[in-house]
Amino acid sequence: MSASINPPISGPGNGGMKALRKISVVPMITATYFMVAGGPYGLEDIVQKTGYTATLLILVITPLLWSLPTALMVSELATAIPDEGGFYVWVRRGMGRFWGFQESWLTLAGSIFEMALYPNLCIAYIGRFMPGLVAGHRGLFLGLGMIAFCTAWNFMGVRSVGEGSVWLNIALLIPFVALIIFALGSGRAGGAVAVPLRHVDLLGGVLIAMWNYMGWDNLSTIAGEVEAPQRTYSRAMFGAVILVVVSYLLPVSAVARTGIDPNSWTTGGWVDVAQIIGGKTLAVAIGIAGLIGAIGSFSALMLSFTRLPLVMAEDGYLPRVFTRIDRKGAPWVAILACAILWAICFPLGFERSLILDVLLTGLSILLEFWALVALRIREPELKRPFRVPGGTVGAIAIGVPPLALMIAAVVRNRAELVGSTNELALGIAIVAAGVGFYFLGRWIPRKNAA
Repeated sequence: MSASINPPISGPGNGGMKALRKISVVPMITATYFMVAGGPYGLEDIVQKTGYTATLLILVITPLLWSLPTALMVSELATAIPDEGGFYVWVRRGMGRFWGFQESWLTLAGSIFEMALYPNLCIAYIGRFMPGLVAGHRGLFLGLGMIAFCTAWNFMGVRSVGEGSVWLNIALLIPFVALIIFALGSGRAGGAVAVPLRHVDLLGGVLIAMWNYMGWDNLSTIAGEVEAPQRTYSRAMFGAVILVVVSYLLPVSAVARTGIDPNSWTTGGWVDVAQIIGGKTLAVAIGIAGLIGAIGSFSALMLSFTRLPLVMAEDGYLPRVFTRIDRKGAPWVAILACAILWAICFPLGFERSLILDVLLTGLSILLEFWALVALRIREPELKRPFRVPGGTVGAIAIGVPPLALMIAAVVRNRAELVGSTNELALGIAIVAAGVGFYFLGRWIPRKNAA
């Protein structure tokens, strides 16, 4: 039975019961935006690999093949089974306990690499303008401070994080609105002319776009904390898809008109572009927006990932202490444990690696698509407020493009390294460890009971 945090919580001094405050559609859209995008950051390498025209085509085509199918799948499953734990519950119910465990394992193992990125991004953006502030151990303390801030924020509950994400989203996107206005009004920067790419890598650009369009299922884990989830999830999914696509397309389109050399784009290049187009003030604003994006993404993903230990504890995979929640509905033990784990791993400087993200996140998403089909077959009478069109064939068909893109990603990047370790080999080892931990967990209780 899945965990639920829907029951009323006693309010202090009111002599009665106080219902939990839940998240509504607009905060869900902005929280999903931070889980998926956190701003247009990360698109720089696509421009460098493919040029402006191809980048815009990739940013339109990739969500049709990757984001839209995932949004359809999430909309059906989240509205049919609006349980806390989201995708873990879907996979367990559709395919059994073994696959449900693997779904959570892939997500939590991947979070170690994912969540180490954002404190390091925070330090990088601060250091770009105030290098002395991050020199030596000061950068480490700033990163740990960011983790502590996001942890405290998550203790305040889902409503606080969701509503705060709305304001962070506005603060994040305002500098890019200014950049678009400056770019459209500037003409071709410095009389620049179109410069051919030194090296074209279309598939590499598509794979980076996949990477920037991942995370649509993350908000499903808080389904027990959502107002009217049967209708809210589908609205939030498609609203977030539109917001992400628009926030990617408009800045790139505007900068393309300036004639800035696409070969000069590098990771973090939005600050340099802003400097060329609007001067130092705009560059600083874009850098601050990057800091906001890092904080917003870390907080929103913490909201999602920390619900998994809660429901896994309900199912007996983790100690029961992880089921504890506070009066705001926050699973405080799970939040604290995850924060400590991520804080320990953050100084190791893990880079967000393409193949690990695609392998671990991609496999977990594929399990969700397979659960969609399995539930269509096993529970045809399940009430589905939103239904993927086309019957079972339609449910199967929407999983084909993501599968094809994932295979292409693995083949294309199978030789990438994390330090001296092959990323694909490391990813396979992580997947295999999940299988081992599942059977070890089943064996230990039997041994103890003997």
